[in-house]
Amino acid sequence: MLEERRLGLLSAMTDGGLWPADSPWVRRAVESTPRDRFAPDTVWAWTGGERYRAVNRAEAPEAWASEVYPDPYGSTVTQVTDSMPTSSISCAAIVATMLDSLVLEPGHRVLELGTGSGWNAALLAERTGQGHVTSVEIDAGLAAHARRRVEAAGHRVRVITGDGDAESVEHAAFDRVISTYAVEHVPWTWVERTRPGGRIVTPWGHTGCVALTVAQDGASATGWMQAPARFMPTRRSGHPLSPFERVRDGGTGVPTAFSRPVQALSHPDVLFALRVLLPDVHIDTQVAGTGGQLTAWLSDGRSSWAVLEQVGNAVNAHGGGGRDLADEVSRAWAVWEERGSPGMYDFGLHITPDAHHVFTGDDPHGPRWQPLVAAP
Repeated sequence: MLEERRLGLLSAMTDGGLWPADSPWVRRAVESTPRDRFAPDTVWAWTGGERYRAVNRAEAPEAWASEVYPDPYGSTVTQVTDSMPTSSISCAAIVATMLDSLVLEPGHRVLELGTGSGWNAALLAERTGQGHVTSVEIDAGLAAHARRRVEAAGHRVRVITGDGDAESVEHAAFDRVISTYAVEHVPWTWVERTRPGGRIVTPWGHTGCVALTVAQDGASATGWMQAPARFMPTRRSGHPLSPFERVRDGGTGVPTAFSRPVQALSHPDVLFALRVLLPDVHIDTQVAGTGGQLTAWLSDGRSSWAVLEQVGNAVNAHGGGGRDLADEVSRAWAVWEERGSPGMYDFGLHITPDAHHVFTGDDPHGPRWQPLVAAP
């Protein structure tokens, strides 16, 4: 049963054309490093009723195997805190893309930020060779479990308990740095830990991942978006609840019209552009209600929220707090269209010790995209 699930995931990756052509080692590493060896005995399944339920390997082996080996774009939740997921084994498709984006070679020294289960660290070690990967995990319990699992799988990885954004490590300059958690701003300390010409791959914002190359003088790093992706934020964020759950109150009683289709808010290009223009606004979509209509949830994580609901051919918006998030999203959407509706892969990120900016095109000093609403 477990082997059938494992082979099913590998076949789905093949059928979907999800193995990176430029990095054939990724497929070999995933095939030889089963996810189940890094999964705890209890994983967590989303019930669809706004909560997670525990799935124990001994009590429900088939359900456990299904959670550990989902489809290529499904992750395995391995830890839940205050009803929210706080650790997972990432989906195989995005892991493959990020490893491909590293342009990793044997012998490279790699710093991984966010050990989690240890699966990604083991995949890195499959490519670099033993003793070349250092992984930092802020959760001491996760770090201990990952260390044991990686060793049991036959890999020698240095696992450190600490803060990936600030932890000092033995090597001052790594060839590659990869983060398994999302950041709103790439810490400059990551650039300082990467040798000139080295690469940094990380989930950025809450919609995609970026691959940066450090300049030869070490004074900047520049790169382009690689794929749509949603990752958990750093555990230092201190917010176990979702942005929407933290702020929702009674809200307004009278809905207003929203001129855009809710369905489009699930498109990566639209979502990414809105993230760039409204960086503090989180947007989630899900099917709700008996009619199977898509609903969008907007939140700034502090005091304002909105819900966009499809009602027949119309979209109604209602919300609460000091900001009209539905109107802000509509205006940002219009700005994106006025600028030619660039796709996610047209966007790049340029960072220096003092600032970072988003641009479109091939020139990092070309057209810049500034937030429409100043950060609080």
